[in-house]
Order: sequence, then structure tokens, then C-alpha cells
Amino acid sequence: MALMLFSASLSFAPSVANAEVVGKVGVDWIGNDIIVDAIPDPNVKGVTCHVTYFDRSVIDRVKNGKWFEDPSNNSIACRQTGPIEIDDIDLSKGGEEVFKTGMSLIWKKLVVNRIYDKDNDTLIYLVHSRQVTDGSAKMAISTIPLYGQNVSWKNGKPK
Repeated sequence: MALMLFSASLSFAPSVANAEVVGKVGVDWIGNDIIVDAIPDPNVKGVTCHVTYFDRSVIDRVKNGKWFEDPSNNSIACRQTGPIEIDDIDLSKGGEEVFKTGMSLIWKKLVVNRIYDKDNDTLIYLVHSRQVTDGSAKMAISTIPLYGQNVSWKNGKPK
């Protein structure tokens, strides 16, 4: 039983090496926590996103079931944390995945996507969960306005 719980807990660890747990807030007496990760954007230097997610305790898992799954309640705040240098990024409307981590043993993922809004010269970061069925409508966004900033583009600013 302990080995199964340990194996399950490994699936909740961030899958991106750059994500760093910078906060852990206990929310109740049974051991449920809110985790805060700092995630630097790998292709946009000078931008860091802080993402929160819920980490269920063993007691909560026994009490409420859904042994191998955490809730899809996430939040995100992204800020400029240094000079902005934009590498080669996806400029399509769908943007690109910046970060992904497991929220269940197999299927459910917490995902952060970056989208460049060219008309408003803004980077948009969207956090949501991805599920095989019944996709989650719980999401949050954060933006980094580039207007008036000294931004360095590796391939030149998109026109």
C-alpha cells in the first residue's frame, strides 16, 4: 500500500526540470496543501510564471475517493523578472505549451500555454487542465505587455 501511494505521489511532481516549488500552504488539518511553483519560460528569458495547484492528502484520498487525481483548481500569475529576450516561439493562435505536469496517475495534466497577441504586443499565459474526457472549463490567464518595453527578439519582432 505504501509503495502504491509513493508511486502515485511521483506522478504529481512537475515534469519540467525548471519548475521549482517556492511555496506550500496547508489548508486544513488532514494535510491538503496548495503548492506554488515558479516556472521560468524556457523561450522567453526574463518572464517567470507562478502557478498554484491543489495537492490532496492521503486522508482526503481515502475519505473522498479519486485516489489518483487532484482537483483542476489552478491559478497563474506571470511577471517580468528580468530583461526580456524572446527566442524562437510559436506565433500561431494556439501558441505553444510551456509547461506540463501530471495531476492524475495517467491522464489528467496541468498545462501552461503561451500565446503571442501580435495586435496588442502582449504575451498571454493560459493555465488549464487537460483530460481525456470531460475537459475542464477551469482556467486562468496572465499577460505580459511588451509595449514600451526594451524587448530583444532572436528572429526580429514579428510584423
